[in-house]
Amino acid sequence: MNTFIRKSMLSVAGLAFAGGVFAGPVAAHAATPTVEGKPVAVAVQADKPDMGKLIPHGTQGAQSHIDLNDEQTANVKAIIAATKKAGLPERAAVISIATSLQESKLENLGHLGDSNDHDSLGLFQQRPSSGWGTPEQITDPEYSTTAFLKGLKQVDGWQDMALTDAAQTVQVSAYPDAYAQWEQQAADLVAQHWNS
Repeated sequence: MNTFIRKSMLSVAGLAFAGGVFAGPVAAHAATPTVEGKPVAVAVQADKPDMGKLIPHGTQGAQSHIDLNDEQTANVKAIIAATKKAGLPERAAVISIATSLQESKLENLGHLGDSNDHDSLGLFQQRPSSGWGTPEQITDPEYSTTAFLKGLKQVDGWQDMALTDAAQTVQVSAYPDAYAQWEQQAADLVAQHWNS
């Protein structure tokens, strides 16, 4: 190869190497966000759960939806936290939230006087007289969710059941098909808050 061409190629390669060595770290540092010259952490949103896992059988029937206030949203987050603490997957949170939407519209209900359904209380309208716990326990969102999940885990094949069947097996409601109408909103809430 011609000496001139060889030297030219080596010069270009050397410049490229030197440019990469010197510009790389400088460019990387320049891309780091800073506040008053100090690096800051950048939050990265984790992937949302897969809707195919949240609603594996598709929704059944017409779907209902309500707008949530801050208390209801806090209860959604409490249900998700209890589900994670129990080591259960996102689908368990969907079933739990849909159940609570049907039973209490995600409101932690105390005794409602004459409007009360027997002695039903809390997010899941659990009854102290049926062994769910004391009134204080079942009006605690973490406790009531854990109690519901304990019942759900005892249902053979709950992971493969339609939501309304799994919820009904735990709750033994007078309206066994009513849980299905909340599946889409429950799945949307789990997708929104599971990684938050």
